[in-house]
Amino acid sequence: MQKKPIMFLSGLVTGILVTVLVIFLLAPKMLFTVNESKYNFAQTLEQIEQSIQENNWSMPHQYNLQGTLAKHGFEVKPVTVFSICKPDIAVRILSSDTDRQLSAMMPCRVAVFEKSDGKTYIARMNAALLSKLLGSNAKTAMGDAEEGSEQILQSLFN
Repeated sequence: MQKKPIMFLSGLVTGILVTVLVIFLLAPKMLFTVNESKYNFAQTLEQIEQSIQENNWSMPHQYNLQGTLAKHGFEVKPVTVFSICKPDIAVRILSSDTDRQLSAMMPCRVAVFEKSDGKTYIARMNAALLSKLLGSNAKTAMGDAEEGSEQILQSLFN
């Protein structure tokens, strides 16, 4: 009779360990979407800026991380981060006391970077996956933001 509780506990512990292992291995890859750009670094930046305007989004900030680090004596490959926003989506989150904490992830960030292989990549948070964990208002707003930002970037992928 004592074998059943021991087997149950060992199965439970094994299940927990496997779940934790899967989360640590897969979560980082699932939280971000990365695509190779079909353009070089400078062209990718230009194409994103143009597409932001064409899709009626705004770009409150653009960060040249390579330049920022160079000012502090560090050398890295080119990295530029765009903060992009669609005000009619943002207001749906910012006008809700329940969802306003999501402002920590706003505006949407799109990172463009170059790797040692000389290719240019575009990375962004997987808002669609994250939105599944949220309430209905935030879920739909983040889903709409994901859809819009993907539309902005779609023409850049191979």
